[in-house]
Amino acid sequence: MARTHHAPRNSFLVPGITRHTRSAVYAKKALYKRKKVPVPKSDAKPELAKTVPIKGDKNGGQRLVPVNKAPRFYPAEDVPKPKKSRKINKPTKLRSSITPGTVLVLLAGRFRGKRVVFLKQLPSGLLLITGPYKFNGVPLRRVNQAYVISTSTKLDISGVSIDKFDDKYFKKEKESTKKGTEEDFFAGGDKKKRPFPENKATDQKNVDKTLVSAIRKTPHLRDYLRARFSLSKNVFPHNLKF
Repeated sequence: MARTHHAPRNSFLVPGITRHTRSAVYAKKALYKRKKVPVPKSDAKPELAKTVPIKGDKNGGQRLVPVNKAPRFYPAEDVPKPKKSRKINKPTKLRSSITPGTVLVLLAGRFRGKRVVFLKQLPSGLLLITGPYKFNGVPLRRVNQAYVISTSTKLDISGVSIDKFDDKYFKKEKESTKKGTEEDFFAGGDKKKRPFPENKATDQKNVDKTLVSAIRKTPHLRDYLRARFSLSKNVFPHNLKF
């Protein structure tokens, strides 16, 4: 009887490209049925030396020797060691055209095209902005200065209290990743929408109250913030004066 050679299930179509993907092989081998048993981590430190008895009257009786004997020869090639990084995270430099109270145009995100008011720069380098929410629906949020256009329109925001806002203020709470039961899945796996915190809603109203009073002092500024920025035909952004 002729001897047949075993062919691998996931053969190569061309060098570097297999017939099945990693996920397909995972399903074919039923690797999802295997239980992953974590190896318990031991707190005991490995022994580096051991005590060995020594024969003879004048040898001390015992000697401390290393567990792993050092190699007799040095390696032929030097083993490269990674260099220690001396880089220091420098604070992000704010553009000279962006000052507190400057009206910005958002270029990305769900509020792209909206005009917002810049309040201050946070320690992370991000910009703290608001619509205000009462005019164009943009709440207090953080944006990168790479995705905004600064305009020549400025507001006096000296009366706005923004000392409490930092990066920790916008940090979201971690949700529990506990899996539900089978009954919960068939009953309806729709996640309940988390209610908006009342303290943040109050902070938004307090900031908007001061900003709205300052905006209404300038004619047409309210309509300017409500209007969405857009480009029409034969209008080029590099020729515009913002």
